[in-house]
Amino acid sequence: MALRPDTRPHPPRTELFPPIEPYETGYLQVDALHSVYWEQSGNPRGVPVVFLHGGPGAGSSPSHRRFFDPTHHRIVILDQRGAGRSIPLGEIRENTTDLLVADLERLRTRLGIARWMVFGGSWGSTLALAYAQSHPDRVLALILRGIFLMRRAEIRWFLYEMRTLFPDAWERFAAHVTPAERGDLLEAYWDRLTDPDPTVHLAAAKAWSIYEGTCSTLMPSPELVAASGEDVHALGLARIEAHYFRNNLFTPEDRLLRNVGRLHGIPAVVVQGRYDVVCPVATAWDLHRAWPAADFRIVPDAGHSAMEPGIRAALVAATERFRQLGA
Repeated sequence: MALRPDTRPHPPRTELFPPIEPYETGYLQVDALHSVYWEQSGNPRGVPVVFLHGGPGAGSSPSHRRFFDPTHHRIVILDQRGAGRSIPLGEIRENTTDLLVADLERLRTRLGIARWMVFGGSWGSTLALAYAQSHPDRVLALILRGIFLMRRAEIRWFLYEMRTLFPDAWERFAAHVTPAERGDLLEAYWDRLTDPDPTVHLAAAKAWSIYEGTCSTLMPSPELVAASGEDVHALGLARIEAHYFRNNLFTPEDRLLRNVGRLHGIPAVVVQGRYDVVCPVATAWDLHRAWPAADFRIVPDAGHSAMEPGIRAALVAATERFRQLGA
């Protein structure tokens, strides 16, 4: 796709675009086990952008289409292996970062896209960085939010140290396992999340997902907490998140920081909530120090969720900023 400047005047926008429906949906059979759901919305001839959801395992939602101008962007959304509408739900076999990166390339090729913008938050930022470092020639721009680099310290923070600010939520999370098991919450939850009995694994999944949802916003959000407890969302998120925490650490664990040189020349915006408890600002700061060429923005009155007003506004502003990547 040839790039040319988009010189038309566009007033600054900070609100989400109106709701839209996909013009095409499908399933991509990526191996003998997994079928990945994908959809396209917006302008079929527009600038392609792919949205990478968080978790891992959280899945996408209709609101994610609304970060992008549907008259300007060809919006591609997929549910990663085991997440959302992809099948089988919660499947952890054949589920690794490298395979998710390969799935993105299969989908890009399937859709006939030469290059696309990559937009990812939380775990989606991890996957976006891994993808861009593997295939920099396929990336028009990066928009990242709530940075997670999947290092051991970040995982320990999630499992234990978020109680510094959310002791009540953490106590409910820890109370789902026995006192003797609380020294290794990950293994205790893993045993339950992989139990074949739905009454066992769903209860554990809901406890895990509600814990994360409760800690994800600066101000309490009963709506987000309720959505976190929904069966499909909770099972995909908790089981796959625990699987990645146990089995998919990068080698070396700071690989994404070491390899930022591969992103040279890719325009990027990094948006981070000052009071993000799930993915603390210190992680984003580490990325900023390693990659000063990226435009780094701390939102002063926001936590983790992409739907917090300040985060939402900064992300929409970033997608609008890259309108010059005209088709």
